[in-house]
Amino acid sequence: MAETLVGLRIAASAVPQPQTRRGRLLRAARLGPFRGGRLRARAAVAGPPEVDEDEAMSIDNLHRFFDLNVGKWNGSFYQFDAHGRVLQGINTRLSVSTYGEDDLISLMQSLYIKQASSKISIVDEEDSEPEWVEYKIKETNMFTVDKYQQIGFFPEQKAFALRYQTAGMLETVLRVGVLGEDDTDEESPKNLKIPSRKPSIVCENCLYSLEGNGRVRAFHIMDPKGVLDTLLLFHEKQGPMVLQPLIYSSLDPESASSDRINALLGRWEGHSVTKRSGVYGATLDEADTAVVLEMDQNGQLIQDTITTKTGTTTTTTVNWTGSANNNLLQFDGGYEITLLPGGMYMGYPSDISKSVAQLDSFHLEFCWMESPGKRQRLVRTYDSAGLAVSSTYFFETKV
Repeated sequence: MAETLVGLRIAASAVPQPQTRRGRLLRAARLGPFRGGRLRARAAVAGPPEVDEDEAMSIDNLHRFFDLNVGKWNGSFYQFDAHGRVLQGINTRLSVSTYGEDDLISLMQSLYIKQASSKISIVDEEDSEPEWVEYKIKETNMFTVDKYQQIGFFPEQKAFALRYQTAGMLETVLRVGVLGEDDTDEESPKNLKIPSRKPSIVCENCLYSLEGNGRVRAFHIMDPKGVLDTLLLFHEKQGPMVLQPLIYSSLDPESASSDRINALLGRWEGHSVTKRSGVYGATLDEADTAVVLEMDQNGQLIQDTITTKTGTTTTTTVNWTGSANNNLLQFDGGYEITLLPGGMYMGYPSDISKSVAQLDSFHLEFCWMESPGKRQRLVRTYDSAGLAVSSTYFFETKV
């Protein structure tokens, strides 16, 4: 992925470099999630974090991460476009187990995808049960989760973020679940959006239910040019209980869009925890937060994010303005948010190459408002080389 972003930097070299004052050299790992509207955090000053051995509980964190995932997960896989429209919905099952002990323990995952039936009917062929195709996910261990996946893990909050180098697993789900036996291995099948074979970023943000044994794993995929390719998510639950489909049933798209944005308007207050990437996961920062989102009579969006670092009186206020295009919120400064069904949204830069050209950090966000007035958010911050330097978890309530 870093090689891809180097390519983005070369491609974006023609973009004028703004003159930046010394006061704007903010540490990307700490302030990146809160300054995304202006993309000013300078990743160049955020070198590899030093790990305090007293905080290094890597083996313990790895076991807790595995324990959080182990089990049988039933649910659905969804693909969305930038306007929050459901493109595909596929039934899935995930079986997760471990083997080994201590620092040699590994996580084994088998994903079962409900295969689409062939559209070519055979005379006198009896209806048969749908087939489930198994996809074995590469095992996860101490080395892979730290070096390749650059994990951001919050054991107390039950949330995590991971990096992937390809979207191979996600492409397989789409091909098996939509094309099934009729798949001819075309690179760009008709009427099916396949993720890029050479994505610049594949990010998974996972939030667990506050009210049950469910979870949502949301995937941002950015194309080789640093622009949004597609949004994907798994909505899963342990046990036999069937989840409510996320596909919005309203025949009026404007009504659906209004419902989604109205749920976000108002004042949200809560607390955030920021951790460096890796299984050591030392806490970098904690803060009290307040987010106020309003829409004026002209339809303009105005958002103020107020952050007060824990233990201090230092307060930072970031102002965003933007507009709403159905379920796509576009903010000045190059940040977009796609509103999804089920009280969710996913945020991303409109063009990562601009951040890369300016050596700025950037961030990806996933929010889940599981019930009215209560939400969780997970923000993944990257430096200009595409390395995930930190992750920030928010829990907020509407006041």
